[in-house]
Amino acid sequence: MLPRFASVFSVPVIISVFLLGFVRAEEDKLRIGNETIDRTVQLRTHSIYAPYIDQDLQNRWWDFGADAYVVRILPSGFRAELTIFQNTNKHIRLTQNRPSQMGWLWSRLPLTAANFVIEIEFKVSGDSSHLFGDGLAVWLTRDRKKEGPVFGNQDNFEGLGIFLDTYANGRHSYSFPHITAMLGDGKTPYDSGTDGDTNSIGGCSANFRRTNVATKLKITHLHDKLLDVKLQHKAWDEWTDCFQVKNISLPVNPYMGFSAMTGDVSDAHDIITVTTYSAILVPEEKGKKKKGGIFSSASPSDEPGSWLAFFFKLFLLVGVCAGGYYGYQEYRRRQRFGGGGGGNFGGFGRGGGGGLGGPLYSGNKRAF
Repeated sequence: MLPRFASVFSVPVIISVFLLGFVRAEEDKLRIGNETIDRTVQLRTHSIYAPYIDQDLQNRWWDFGADAYVVRILPSGFRAELTIFQNTNKHIRLTQNRPSQMGWLWSRLPLTAANFVIEIEFKVSGDSSHLFGDGLAVWLTRDRKKEGPVFGNQDNFEGLGIFLDTYANGRHSYSFPHITAMLGDGKTPYDSGTDGDTNSIGGCSANFRRTNVATKLKITHLHDKLLDVKLQHKAWDEWTDCFQVKNISLPVNPYMGFSAMTGDVSDAHDIITVTTYSAILVPEEKGKKKKGGIFSSASPSDEPGSWLAFFFKLFLLVGVCAGGYYGYQEYRRRQRFGGGGGGNFGGFGRGGGGGLGGPLYSGNKRAF
């Protein structure tokens, strides 16, 4: 009898699980600070990945320059280092593991999204285990393609610079490699003597050099509200918080860039992929809703945005109750007409009855 009972309830249970999963997905929005990102839309104009070029041996949205080149893996397995772009499929190398190199990669168009998320897969590698440098930088600035002494970019920049520094110019209370950020005003120089400590708005120490997993940097910016930086360097899809800055403003429509530099010591600095998303936030009135269980109390009069969720939960509750009631009635019907009695072959009803060919009626009551 148990299989019959289970089959009766299977449809309501499946529907309930589906609806519960839908509501849970609605609740599992990405929370950044006090804001909620509802969804993201990839920006092709500010994303780059293999093969990095089109059929005209150019990239429509990006410029490379200085010592930067693209590494191609030939079919035979030999590596070719190309400054004239061909059918490439490995990475963009900003600097080789050689002293006194500098290279850059810049977007051709400004980034117009007010809220955005940038994921950068990069690689810093070299032969030495104790002497290496200098590092690479991520830029969101008013100007582009201006070479200089700050990790290959100009000094006195206007905008945001995030520096992945692998060489310490002085003594510090923290370890290297170190990530630090500076918000330039166009007038203040970067303090290389302190590795940017006097300019820093946030930072963290993280060993992103010569790792066993893909190293990624995730930058989330919410207009005039928040800058959040995370790093993947320990395990796949394990993001470590680096720093977060509130109430930060970037230049309007900044250009995105990457640069790297080596000095007397060196490393290879590679950009593998850049993926940029426009972030669409949950409207403020929806973001203020209290999260709770699926059947938690909710007042539809609190705010206009809560009406839909209230009626959806009410509909779900009614559906589950109706499904349970239907299942119980179907179970009873099968018990009555499916041979649930205790008599012999002739017993149809709950009252039993005689044996084979027994009477169908007992007194004034039907036996079934």
